[in-house]
Amino acid sequence: MNIRLLAATACCGLFLASAVHAEVKVQTIDYKDGDFALRGYLAYDDSSQAKRPGVLVFAQFMGIGDLETRAIKKLAAMGYVAFTADVYGPNVKLPDWPAGFKVMATYITNRPLMRSRGAAGLSVLLANPLVDSTKIGVIGYCFGGASALELARSGADVLGTVAFHGTLNTPTPDDAKNIKGRVLALQGGDDPVVPQKEVDGFEAEMRAAHIDWQLVQYGNAVHAYTMPELGTDNSKGAAYNEKADKRSWVAMTDFFQETFNR
Repeated sequence: MNIRLLAATACCGLFLASAVHAEVKVQTIDYKDGDFALRGYLAYDDSSQAKRPGVLVFAQFMGIGDLETRAIKKLAAMGYVAFTADVYGPNVKLPDWPAGFKVMATYITNRPLMRSRGAAGLSVLLANPLVDSTKIGVIGYCFGGASALELARSGADVLGTVAFHGTLNTPTPDDAKNIKGRVLALQGGDDPVVPQKEVDGFEAEMRAAHIDWQLVQYGNAVHAYTMPELGTDNSKGAAYNEKADKRSWVAMTDFFQETFNR
């Protein structure tokens, strides 16, 4: 009996040691889109050298921040390699929302440039030796949702695309025929930034291209429902909603588990 107890204790100790050893690493990656300098952040669990799915993360209109950093760390802890794709470049400083809207407009009105930035980030993710290049997902928040969808519309080898309160419209809806994987849109049901007319247009686009798509709308949620720093006043049009935040992450988790057969 004592021998069995000792063996059990030893096994438990090995498990705990392994769990302690497992650690999410975050690395800064400098890269380029042509001659344009970019900087993203890579997160992964270093407890294993086994290949795993990769997830590219696109930021909201103010650029890479706490929201995206939290996301890549959570994804890494779930067993993915996650990388924040830089769109604006590290030299762009945004002091306030008007500055963010101005820079975002540069890309909203130039979708080929948006796609080029996304492709550059995807190349960095694919180059990582821990990434299974046959299992790639992409997610994005707000403007990042538009970036993720445009990358999918470009015909990139992406199995699953997820937009959190994303901008859904596109000047080239026929490009949806190029999408190679599944699409999931997670929208605030009362989002004034992405009104129902735009949501309806997205649905028509997906149907016309015969995409495997899903749309979830969260009641009482407006734009940017994943961002706690915005407060909870829906009258502002952009506000945090804890229920929508948690439910949307679960929806993404289930979507990727099915998509990657995990």
